[in-house]
Amino acid sequence: MQARIITVANQKGGVGKTTTAVSMAAELAGRFRVLLIDLDPQANATSSLGLADPERTHSTYDVLLDEVTLDQIVVPTAIDGLDLAPADRALAGAQIDLVEMSAREHRLERAIRPLLIPNDSEAVPAYDLVFIDTPPSLGLLTLNALCASDHVLVPVQSEYLALEGLGQLVETLELVRSSLNQRLGLIGILLTMVDARTNLSEQVVTEVRRHFPAATFRAAIPRSVRLSEAPSFGRPIKLYDPSSRGARAYGDLANELLARLGMSEANAPSRRGAAEPVTLKPSDSAEAPTLPPGTTVDGSAGATLGGQINSGAPA
Repeated sequence: MQARIITVANQKGGVGKTTTAVSMAAELAGRFRVLLIDLDPQANATSSLGLADPERTHSTYDVLLDEVTLDQIVVPTAIDGLDLAPADRALAGAQIDLVEMSAREHRLERAIRPLLIPNDSEAVPAYDLVFIDTPPSLGLLTLNALCASDHVLVPVQSEYLALEGLGQLVETLELVRSSLNQRLGLIGILLTMVDARTNLSEQVVTEVRRHFPAATFRAAIPRSVRLSEAPSFGRPIKLYDPSSRGARAYGDLANELLARLGMSEANAPSRRGAAEPVTLKPSDSAEAPTLPPGTTVDGSAGATLGGQINSGAPA
């Protein structure tokens, strides 16, 4: 039995990757054993859990360079059932350090394996779920996360410019799936920072749901001051304000994610009955419009979003 490994990725910054990774890990820790891996040099997931430590000697950077094992850097958090593999600014140099290394795309996968697939067949994996927070790029750090993962969760801010890089990301996911990690699948697209007060936000939500009905989560994350405040207090929204709209939205997302994974407390970390992830593939029809630069998530249902969304002004 193995854990399910989920990378939260989007090469655009400011779309809610870290908030989503931290919030989902915290939300599900009450029901599963969860590990959050911070693979972003900004280390925002680490600080969002109140675990930033300038005196820390090892981080995920050292794991990628094989200087320490992953279990040696894992630290417990204030939430029962949630552990963290922290990051620090040294990760910024990993893009250069990894270039000349063998199997550079699989360094993280190799580091995670001992925790999730024990040598002893009778042993229980250390975690049921692993979330990986990635930097806002499609470089070697994100590639390592994708090669180690079963699924990708893509947060998309409900603004026009946030959609423009979605085609490049989908193309990258398909390339990784076809050449480096055949088990990789898109578990869903998450609309974030939804502001019902603006026409543009509503138009983006409508178009994304229309063109990607199977991939887009029903749950959507509202623009929320409380969600923005929580990291400054070093607490996930579940602890900072559990009754807020943001906390409730991530609770709904957690339930929907588990349904897509086919997971429950009774079968964790079993894969039995797991739903198939949404397949990343080009359109089946040569005449079908596609999301630039020419790939789609939902096959023939995909379409170019840019021309479909009017430049709406705030309502």
